[in-house]
Amino acid sequence: MSKTDPYIPALGLDLLTPLYDPVLHWVFQEMRFKQRLVNQANIQPGQRVLDLGCGTGTLTLLIKQVYPDADVIGLDGDLTVLTLARAKAEKVGVPLAFNAGMAFQLPYPDQAFDRVLTSLMLHHLTTDNKLRTLHEVYRVLQPGGALYVLDFGKPHTTLAYLISLIVRNFEQVADNIQGLLPIMLGRAGFISIAEIAHFMTVAGTLTLYKAQKPG
Repeated sequence: MSKTDPYIPALGLDLLTPLYDPVLHWVFQEMRFKQRLVNQANIQPGQRVLDLGCGTGTLTLLIKQVYPDADVIGLDGDLTVLTLARAKAEKVGVPLAFNAGMAFQLPYPDQAFDRVLTSLMLHHLTTDNKLRTLHEVYRVLQPGGALYVLDFGKPHTTLAYLISLIVRNFEQVADNIQGLLPIMLGRAGFISIAEIAHFMTVAGTLTLYKAQKPG
């Protein structure tokens, strides 16, 4: 990573990392959209699944609990949250692998996964790194594999639009709010790109996208 391309922690600052789980649980009510994300993925026994930008492992654990016969791996660039994720998995006795790495430079071979899921990660990335990440996801997916993205999207209500006028000034959210993710997915080679669901939160609209690698 270059000096002009800093890593952005989960809530923007390292000192806020301990608050990440409580904020998502109580403020965003994360399980209502993460459960939908996992259910939509329709993961089959024996398939390999990557939770990209896994954070503290909440989604990684949920995937494994819903699909116990899948091979699930979490990846994040933040060593602090990976420590929390490993402790969380160990506490509930769920065997999971958590790897350190950047989304735009995945440490995996071509066609290594059947599914890639990611939640509230892409908006941390610059436009260039969003595109790099989507190309990397395309590379590591099996032909016919699918990517499921849950992240900020284009406002779908008046209230969401008003909130977006403030939120778009933080981090790299503007691309998402302008509805550019589907265009980026197409540029990366994905097909059958669809917006599956929208969720209203205190920070605006979250959108669940699905995109497929040609078989």
